[in-house]
Amino acid sequence: MNAYLTVKVLHILSSVLLVGTGFGSAFYLYFVNRTRSVAAIAAVSKLVVRADWWFTTPAVLFQPLSGLWLMHTAGWSWSTPWIAATLSLYAIAGICWLPVVWMQIEMTRMARAAHEAGDDVLPKRYWRFAKLWERLGYPAFIAMVAIYFLMVFKPV
Repeated sequence: MNAYLTVKVLHILSSVLLVGTGFGSAFYLYFVNRTRSVAAIAAVSKLVVRADWWFTTPAVLFQPLSGLWLMHTAGWSWSTPWIAATLSLYAIAGICWLPVVWMQIEMTRMARAAHEAGDDVLPKRYWRFAKLWERLGYPAFIAMVAIYFLMVFKPV
């Protein structure tokens, strides 16, 4: 079996897992927030955090490792424009993602505490975080879609 092709397939699958889990988590948390149901938000936000730990985080770590190995093995230079752009976009997505992870954990704690206390309203801090969480998600998602484009077309 060819090691390069094996790593390439794993790189592609982990990118799908990364973007798919991110998009799915964003979809569910975005729409459950619109219900304003504390019980539903507590349940969904807990699963969003779990999905980030189980799926997104390993993929986030594997992507640059496998990508750099593929780049080196294929003989691509760091100065290749599409590679430099891809790495920059990945950094932008990461800069957006790290505070989002922290906010999701905090939002989950607030929702769980409100639910356990029998409150039917979440604190204002939750909604401030939800708004920032959403705003950070857009550039991260756009960056990842642009990376797909660059990886497939490899423009010069």
